[in-house]
Amino acid sequence: MREELIAENIKTLRKQKKFTLNKLADLTGLTKGYLSKIERSKNAPPYSTLNRIAMALGVDPAYLLGEKLNQSDDIRLSFTKKNQGRIVDMVRTLSEGSLYGYNYEALAVEKPGKNMQPFIVEPAFGEEAIFQHEGEEFMYVLEGKHELTYDGEKYIMEEGDCVYFDSTVPHTGKSLGNKKAKLLAVMFSYKRD
Repeated sequence: MREELIAENIKTLRKQKKFTLNKLADLTGLTKGYLSKIERSKNAPPYSTLNRIAMALGVDPAYLLGEKLNQSDDIRLSFTKKNQGRIVDMVRTLSEGSLYGYNYEALAVEKPGKNMQPFIVEPAFGEEAIFQHEGEEFMYVLEGKHELTYDGEKYIMEEGDCVYFDSTVPHTGKSLGNKKAKLLAVMFSYKRD
């Protein structure tokens, strides 16, 4: 997707919610000037910033990556056909740097304000990043073999294995074998206002 579309989506959703830049600044802890610059930019903000803005607007970051924002405030169902999930280009958005070789397919992106963020994840072959974020995570191995490192302890996961954990604890993982593992990952963020 075009990066400038993310900035347009932020502005569109902010106006739909009838938020001024001052109100969004108060909710995000970012300055009004910085938010204005983001809305006029042709480049996407870093993931940490995008996440703060999305939380303040009551949506998950993947929703802001959409081609066209849904105009309805009452979306009770988000249905995604096989292979119709949105590939999230996290090269710029994840931790202000690279994706660390992970591929993410965002599912149910049309549902605003959700607390769970489902993805199909293909982890890299090497551990290059330690993740630590608010909430909880559930992972189910769909294909292949995955090594999860959680609080320094390693767990080998194979097809059909699952894990549920507190994601505020440092964690990482990697694919094992000749082919990347494929996981269903559901990230839970605490209730948004």
